[in-house]
Amino acid sequence: MNAMHIDSIDLNLLRLFDAVYRARSVSRAAEALGLTQPAASHGLGRLRLLLKDALFVRAPGGVAPTPRADRLAVAVQAALGTLEEALNEPDRFEPADSRKTFRIHMSDIGEGRFLPLLMARLGELAPGVRLETLPLQPAEIAPALDGGRIDFAFGFLPKVRDTQRAHLLKDRYIVLLREGHPFARGRRSSRALLDALQTLEYVAVRTHAETLRILQLLNLEDRVRLTTEHFMVLPAIVRATDLAVVMPRNIARGFAEEGGYAIVEPAFPLRDFSVSLHWSKRFEADAANRWLREVIEGLFRER
Repeated sequence: MNAMHIDSIDLNLLRLFDAVYRARSVSRAAEALGLTQPAASHGLGRLRLLLKDALFVRAPGGVAPTPRADRLAVAVQAALGTLEEALNEPDRFEPADSRKTFRIHMSDIGEGRFLPLLMARLGELAPGVRLETLPLQPAEIAPALDGGRIDFAFGFLPKVRDTQRAHLLKDRYIVLLREGHPFARGRRSSRALLDALQTLEYVAVRTHAETLRILQLLNLEDRVRLTTEHFMVLPAIVRATDLAVVMPRNIARGFAEEGGYAIVEPAFPLRDFSVSLHWSKRFEADAANRWLREVIEGLFRER
């Protein structure tokens, strides 16, 4: 006997079968589904031909199922119930009860700046929700968002294309020095300040391409004394030496508030940039995704 492929079955025929099975009557099933009785009879005839079984036979007051129909009814009712449940899934997310894990692309410097505030807010709103940061290469970010490997990408990501995004804040690159550094004393014109950068020595971060690009544009590559992998080690290095670092002002201000640092703001090329939140259009309407987007924008979006 040849097996029948599911592509041969119209979902409406299964709904009709289920209605007849429950009502034990073709006419009552037709009425429940908003069909005429001839249309219901025709549909039942099609299903009988496909399944090569009578399915229902005449009985007092209506019809009675065959043994094949009894077996089929269990699977059909379960499948229709699962489908209806999925189609009617509530479009809401209950943060207070959720134990969902969100995965976010974020650099190490972004973690230091944004995670403390975000985790404090999640502790208030959704104590069971977890975050994982997953730093990726720029070319990996959009596919990872579309594939659900990460939920969001957070930061200055000029090479990331084809994502949904929300602008959060504007920032610019500055020079961070130790407090009392001779370079930070006195005032210079904009041009003189740029020229004076040639007198400094720098620590650079391998993973932050934009800061390296600025050093290249200013012909300062030969002035780099130390190259590291991560940004967060830089404050301790800057504080203990005369080395300078090019970094975002928003982050540098946090260090400066603790004392021991000075900020200089030359008119760099490419110094202004925007921090954005990125996500996939696939998950635009997902309730959990939308909820965390609103939390992040509420915390960090400039008004």
